[in-house]
Amino acid sequence: MTHCHDIIGIGFGPANLSLAIALEEDSAGLDMLFLESSAPDTPWQSGMMLPGSDIQNHPVRDLVSLRNPRSRYSFINYLFENGRLLEHLNLPAEFPLRKEYARYITWVAGHFSRYVEYGTRVTEVGVEQGEDGPVYRVTDSAGRTRYARALVVGTGRPPYVPPPFDALPEDPRVCHLTRYLPTLAALADPPRSIAVVGASQSAVELTLDLNRRFPDAQVTVYARSHSLREKDTSPFSEEGYFPGFTDYYYRADRAGKRALDAYMRPTNYSAADGDVLRELYLLMYEHRLDGEERIRVLGNRSITRVTCGPDGVDISATETITGERETRRADLVVLATGFRDLGPGPDQEHFPRVVSGVADRFAHDAEGYPRVSAEYLAEPALAGTPPLFLNGLCESSHGIGDAGSFSLLSLRAGTIGDSLRKLAR
Repeated sequence: MTHCHDIIGIGFGPANLSLAIALEEDSAGLDMLFLESSAPDTPWQSGMMLPGSDIQNHPVRDLVSLRNPRSRYSFINYLFENGRLLEHLNLPAEFPLRKEYARYITWVAGHFSRYVEYGTRVTEVGVEQGEDGPVYRVTDSAGRTRYARALVVGTGRPPYVPPPFDALPEDPRVCHLTRYLPTLAALADPPRSIAVVGASQSAVELTLDLNRRFPDAQVTVYARSHSLREKDTSPFSEEGYFPGFTDYYYRADRAGKRALDAYMRPTNYSAADGDVLRELYLLMYEHRLDGEERIRVLGNRSITRVTCGPDGVDISATETITGERETRRADLVVLATGFRDLGPGPDQEHFPRVVSGVADRFAHDAEGYPRVSAEYLAEPALAGTPPLFLNGLCESSHGIGDAGSFSLLSLRAGTIGDSLRKLAR
């Protein structure tokens, strides 16, 4: 066996970047390596870097500040070191631009390049006996193999493509929001009719962006709910992004978790910020004032069939209250349908796909959810299974604060870092 690392992290997005910072700042002295499939100059959320779009978390809920407010890797220090602190503080905006936060993440990641192998796609993970016990064997698409005593999966959640779109063959006219900008760049002709599927913040942002890019096109939004609704931004609800709520959620049984999910969902899912909703409503009103209808929002719609033909994508939908059926044709379809969590449901995945080769070594509860410790350590079902941590993938066990949000990211990194140091002793 060649060199064995203390830790291999799969993915080097914000979750594992925050972990690398925590391990460095706490002088853990661990041998760590991160494998990232994208290139080092690929921006965070590059497929959705829309002009004028902002982030949805308070900027101080960054990669480090809740864990270590004195860190040099904070968003505030990034602004200071790049000569933009006063200018930024003078902005008439509550949240930073998404493109600026992406540059902040790239700036921080640049300080940790010595720990990262970019352009490396992990294709297989296995377990074998090492000199001091069982270790992970991690193989990439080039056939190279590396070993580690512990694994941290921080790949982010995979896109959710709902039925009937999941049964379609690959088509350049249908994309998930993660491929939005590359899909537009590859279009041969401007679309005349566009469908946006979903009722999220992203769905509203995409609708506005599509109208700006293609002002003569008809944009139709399909929503399962009655219409578009505003996010719950009450400070009482926002306490769901406190570590105390995470502990409370973790201790709840599955029925309790479902009740808490139902309450917390409007803070993050199938809802949008008031500013973009007001912008969209005003735009639609102005279109009607001008005798046009460039944007339609079709609520209570269940999409039952999708067919890709030479002249477009035919979308058949049923109005869930009246039962009325309709079919519309689109030149472009954008799925603002979110991401998969871990679990047994049709919109979830059993275990992270990148470690599917060792998935049967880990325990699941009676309902099919992975058993994960409070410290984000997957519970082994087989003896001799090395530690595997799930970083940013544990919404089903830890609640809404783990839903791909920055809100508790730095605190979670500290928790995982503490566990890794204890295991290394």
